[in-house]
Amino acid sequence: MSNKFNGMTAMALFQFFAALAVPIAMLFPLPLAYAGAEAQALLAASDAVRNPSRSFAVTVNLIEYRSAKQTDNNTLSVYSKADPNSGQYRSLIRFAAPVRDVNKLMLKNGNDLWFFDPASQASIRLSPQQRLLGQASNGDVVTVNMAKDYTAESGGEEDIVDGERVPRRCQKLLLAAASPDVTYHHVEMWVEVGTARPVKARFFAESGHLLKTAYYRKFQSQLGRERPTEVVIIDGLDPAWVTVMRYSDYAWRDVPEAWLQRDYLPRFKPE
Repeated sequence: MSNKFNGMTAMALFQFFAALAVPIAMLFPLPLAYAGAEAQALLAASDAVRNPSRSFAVTVNLIEYRSAKQTDNNTLSVYSKADPNSGQYRSLIRFAAPVRDVNKLMLKNGNDLWFFDPASQASIRLSPQQRLLGQASNGDVVTVNMAKDYTAESGGEEDIVDGERVPRRCQKLLLAAASPDVTYHHVEMWVEVGTARPVKARFFAESGHLLKTAYYRKFQSQLGRERPTEVVIIDGLDPAWVTVMRYSDYAWRDVPEAWLQRDYLPRFKPE
């Protein structure tokens, strides 16, 4: 695999993201914070940028780097469908690569997350916080409406540099977990003013420890609107430990209800 992204060497890219991971001085004074309802609405609008409006399929490629050298990767086929009652997405994830993991499955239904191995025919419950590859956790690869899992407050407007070195005027959102079983205890998210595009997010443990920083990049027209097709995730302690998540092959897809039931996992056949 090439170690270049848009003409940058891998080392230059990761030095750039490492620099972004530290706080950036504000260029303008903060305006009055949005009311809570407005912050929640902006978070929901950002969800709509990331997530298509109805059931769909997408391929997710995860690539792990240590000190700019690729150390691991895998490919997932994701099938997602919003629950008509909760509005939260349910997802079936099939491992497509590497060979050792082909046809293993993960299922998110409500707040339950299950892993199924066809070799043993056993399904086990997983934690959304458990790492899947590099800095990408199980909860990162399933489709999530964050406005359903977090309560948002405004942290005011800030000017930040995005993951492609472009200055962006953003509304900072302070997200608190609405229940104890969501992936992260609290999140700081920067959403571009005027477009509701997610630009940057910082994810924290209950202790206040910074777990990771994410940059949303490479917006492309997919299923009716511009969506991020790459997320760069940087470890909270080691900025040289980076995981890149790439999204491709978006398609509207009717996801059968049977696929989203734990009992059906042993019978699932990829198409």
